Amino acid sequence: MQRRQSSKTSKQPLEVHHKNQTVLSAWQKGGRTDTEKSVQNHQSPNDQKNDSKQDSLEQALSYFEKVQDRVSLKKSSVLQKHLTTVESIALQRGLPPEGFDILLNVALSGKLADNVNTRLLKSLIPASVIPETSVVSSVSWLCVSKCSSNIQLLFLRWLITVFDFIDHKEQLHALYGFFFSFLQDEKMCPYVCHLLYLLTRKENVKPFRIRRLLDLQAKMGMQPHLQALLSLYKLFCPELVTITLPGKMKTYFKNSEGPWKAAINTVRRRNQENSPVSQPLFLGTAQPRSRKRKWNTQLIIPASSANKSNSEEYREKNCVGLYSSNESFPVEQLQTFSQLVQNIHHLEFPSQMGSVLKNPLLLHYMNCIKDESVYLRLYYWMSQTLQEECSWCVADNNQYEEEFKDFLETIYKTECFLQEGFSSCEEFLYKSLPLWDGFCCRSQILRLVSWIPLSSFSEMKSHLYDPLAQLFFTSSLYFKCSVLESLKELLQNWLNWHMIHLDSGSDSQVHSLNTTLSGLVNVVAELIHFVGWISTVALRLENSPTFLLYFILDFYETVCDIYLRYNLPLLIMPPAGVFYPALLSMDSVSLNQLCYIMYRYRTNLVAAKENELNKKKILQFKFSRQTYQEYNQYIIAMVGCLWTSSAFQKDIHPQGLRMDDELLKKTTVQEFKTSFNIVYHPAMMGYAVLFLQQAWPDDTTFNFSLIKGKKWNWYLEYLYAQGLKGLKVFIESSINRVSQASRSKAGNVQV
Repeated sequence: MQRRQSSKTSKQPLEVHHKNQTVLSAWQKGGRTDTEKSVQNHQSPNDQKNDSKQDSLEQALSYFEKVQDRVSLKKSSVLQKHLTTVESIALQRGLPPEGFDILLNVALSGKLADNVNTRLLKSLIPASVIPETSVVSSVSWLCVSKCSSNIQLLFLRWLITVFDFIDHKEQLHALYGFFFSFLQDEKMCPYVCHLLYLLTRKENVKPFRIRRLLDLQAKMGMQPHLQALLSLYKLFCPELVTITLPGKMKTYFKNSEGPWKAAINTVRRRNQENSPVSQPLFLGTAQPRSRKRKWNTQLIIPASSANKSNSEEYREKNCVGLYSSNESFPVEQLQTFSQLVQNIHHLEFPSQMGSVLKNPLLLHYMNCIKDESVYLRLYYWMSQTLQEECSWCVADNNQYEEEFKDFLETIYKTECFLQEGFSSCEEFLYKSLPLWDGFCCRSQILRLVSWIPLSSFSEMKSHLYDPLAQLFFTSSLYFKCSVLESLKELLQNWLNWHMIHLDSGSDSQVHSLNTTLSGLVNVVAELIHFVGWISTVALRLENSPTFLLYFILDFYETVCDIYLRYNLPLLIMPPAGVFYPALLSMDSVSLNQLCYIMYRYRTNLVAAKENELNKKKILQFKFSRQTYQEYNQYIIAMVGCLWTSSAFQKDIHPQGLRMDDELLKKTTVQEFKTSFNIVYHPAMMGYAVLFLQQAWPDDTTFNFSLIKGKKWNWYLEYLYAQGLKGLKVFIESSINRVSQASRSKAGNVQV
């Protein structure tokens, strides 16, 4: 009972130590800050109404604080009135911090019937923060078993839901062993595990607790909540948890949010819209950041306590070198990079893992120290948040689309910082893409696609390629280009990952798939084939627009250099449905891109052939004969078009340009053989006209037949001067006559 009495006297210290809560209380009670005193006597009807409601709340809190005897709800109109007042104001504006101590004590003390206690607990909607002292005081009632098991269970669910609204958690961490003792209750076990998961630090992992969890698992079976806690214990102390645990699960814990989450979101939104005073007061921080949504609240590092303990003050003043102390360094005090370096092995990550996403110092830590416990916590939090906040997966959630966009953008920036994708984000994409309309959060979703970790092809085909293809074929040209850009970045991220692990000498994949070099080659090859297929279809659907062709060829600029640039034994030629539209394009940019791509293919194939012939090392992979044959077919077609004017006769590709002369004559084109050389090609004719104007300014007939012999070489130098570097390297590497002649005459030609 001494504990109970002390809890009731905690209101006054709370107001002294937490100034933000005092201001908020004053605001909710209709009071005025100094800046508002000048208008105090000019209250609007709404102000008067708010004052009336606040008076009613004060009366209700006073009633519940003083109630002693068991009161029947049906027989007491006073209880009904005050209970309704608390419920109404909680749902409309949320409760002030000082109200939680009173309501939690009365709900858990067993003074009132369970139906009243249930309604009180469901009304505990915070307007700002929840004092830790109130929570600790309420936990003490669980020791004396005054309330029923159903009320205890509801209290635990509430505690998990509002965990991030508790202003400080040091005293709560001290109750770890007390919460652990509730694991023996089979009904409460899932929620206790969830709470322990949020509270667990390395020092909490003890052999006797591991044994207890293993005994419970033997008794109850492989329950996900027990596996979650054991997994976290194993990450902290792998030497203590020696059993093999299953891989990551999509859902570890039951949904604990009950009636509170929707109410909290509504109150947060209403308070921010209606009161500029309230915005900087959420989560015990003076920074004016949004607190409208649960995930957004977690993006803020909790403010450190205003009244630190002596040990905290000592630690803050005496943060010295590495390994100098076993004490953890609180993340709230981490301000500089030097502090990070000094205390990198003593950092204690926040309970709100979402706060890590916007803290560069903590992200540096994740990059330097591969702490699996951090990744596991982040995996669980992100999986749950993405699933709950997805605006097209959750009904009536469209109003939060802009906030969800910001959240996805934050995840993407974090993945770019860490240079790796989150497996929880991958699971979210696989689950949500079949339901996605291709419009909501388009930019953010496609950016996240570019960071999907390596997986087996069968998994990616059913979860990524198939739903993406359906959207791709039925959406706008802009969407098609956006998808191609995203898939190009996905390919580059995979290849960069391969290079990093190749340089480090590591052959093992840290993701779920233990990818060998053969597995990596197969997965990358399937991605390239997929892009080739959708590109071919898209060019037919859209009539080969230059804009689309640019993004397709941009993808193949990466593909053509995989062997030399990324040291991956793989080369895949573009399909004919991409090659020929680019070769016959009306735009010189596309033709120049194709020329550069074919030049790089040649460079890579020659290097591969030389390595194979020299046998400097035993090659695990050799390019197939078909790859060389396909390249040669394309080269014959390109040289026949651009140089020898013989593409219609010599193109041997099954889908190529070869046609009989009789058929070509029926087109009534006079000089059909030269229709696609570098002078008459539709993409190059503009350059030819400008060249003739400069070479023969007095001739207005535009006689293209003049460009031959020596003037042909002049024309080539003119094209090179216009920035067609791709055309230059292609011609000089693939046509020997020009390669020698252009070198000997370079610098002597003037136009």
